[in-house]
Amino acid sequence: MMPTGGGPARAEALSVLRGLIHQHTTRPGLDDLFAAAAEEEANLPPWQQANLREMNREWVRASALPLKLVEAMSQAESLSEQAWRRLRPENDFASFLPLFREVVRLKREASQAWAERLSLSPYDALMDGFEPGARANQIAPLFTRLRAFLPGLIAQALERQASEPVADCEGPFSVESQRGLALQLMHRLGFDFEHGRLDTSHHPFCGGVPTDVRITTRYSTRDYSKSLMSVLHESGHAKYEQNLPSAWLGQPVGLARGMSIHESQSLLTEMQVCRGRAFLEFAAPFIAEAFPDVATRAPEAFTPENLFRGLARVKPGLIRVDADEATYPCHIVLRFELEKRLIDGSLQPEDVPEAWDTGMRDALGLSTRGNDRDGCMQDVHWPAGLFGYFPAYTLGALTAAQLFRAGRRALPQLSEQLRCGEFHGLDTWLREKVWSQGSFLSTTDLVERATGSVLTTEAFEQHLEFRYLQRESS
Repeated sequence: MMPTGGGPARAEALSVLRGLIHQHTTRPGLDDLFAAAAEEEANLPPWQQANLREMNREWVRASALPLKLVEAMSQAESLSEQAWRRLRPENDFASFLPLFREVVRLKREASQAWAERLSLSPYDALMDGFEPGARANQIAPLFTRLRAFLPGLIAQALERQASEPVADCEGPFSVESQRGLALQLMHRLGFDFEHGRLDTSHHPFCGGVPTDVRITTRYSTRDYSKSLMSVLHESGHAKYEQNLPSAWLGQPVGLARGMSIHESQSLLTEMQVCRGRAFLEFAAPFIAEAFPDVATRAPEAFTPENLFRGLARVKPGLIRVDADEATYPCHIVLRFELEKRLIDGSLQPEDVPEAWDTGMRDALGLSTRGNDRDGCMQDVHWPAGLFGYFPAYTLGALTAAQLFRAGRRALPQLSEQLRCGEFHGLDTWLREKVWSQGSFLSTTDLVERATGSVLTTEAFEQHLEFRYLQRESS
């Protein structure tokens, strides 16, 4: 809601605030306190050992950076993001480039400082800030497998869906009706409205703290499904936050376990559950009731089968946030490869548009030459300095598929429960395996304990083949 003219002052304020936080986090004497705590660690209960581990991790990362760098990064990233919001619609990469160069320069400096302190590569040090323990040499084989698997899957899915038309439904779909439908399904999903709410913004988002979780979405009167699926996606994030262990509230061990686990909860809700046939059999009557005029004109549009087909369409496109779940990883792999090169210096900021175009043509056969707005300028992440964040999206998709497969095995009646709009069984399983753990376990241990296996692409591949080539049977 901030007016554009408020940007410079906001950037300065954030720089000062982050500097104060940094000074507090790295104040003299903490090194002695952590050293003393380490000597007593064996006498602590397991959850306090994990708490100490997380506090030490935060302190080590903070103390690796000098105050002036923290303040400079904050200001550069704020100004860059604000300029990006104005320049992206104008497709003006040239005007954005000086700001982008400064963000990259400072992030390279910070990544080097973290790398030296943590004994990691600079890019691993950046990823570790979003997904503790994430390493490029572990992620690369997963992404290589997806690059080999996805082109064939996408081609087969496109061929199959060409013979399975979808009945279109034309709006308008009023914002009021869309919001009412979203609230209704959020209630059924188990979103706690005493500790959260739904609002409107330019981009769907979930944020806040476990006792006050805010979801935002955006509406289009031409297509209700984008807003609805966004709300259901963000509800997965929200339910994770709302169900973090209350006994550890406000402590590091009580926080969510990294961005890939957070993303797994939103994608499990949206992709595994809410785009599945069982859930759509439950939701179809509510959707039709929300838009009675459209349902009267085109009742076939709101059948569970048609809704399923409409929500399970593969369509290669330029925009990551609009991508289907089969093509989405191609967008992430491209960003993963480019930002690694940006950080190690083998790719310079001015060369990003050309590298992006080459990568998109290789991945999806689409060109962005001369269209930076829908190419390298489409995401806020790099303007805001969030290098190392992107891999968490696809790691989250892999984790969601693996968790849901394990959940189905543990809950033989799950499909029937979802068909009836009953989420208690799945929620109970997720609460035990994921939500209640906070940051007690590492990501690797959490996934392995919940699913019985380290993270692989197998469950995700099976999910895509089942949904897009053989169709769901439940």
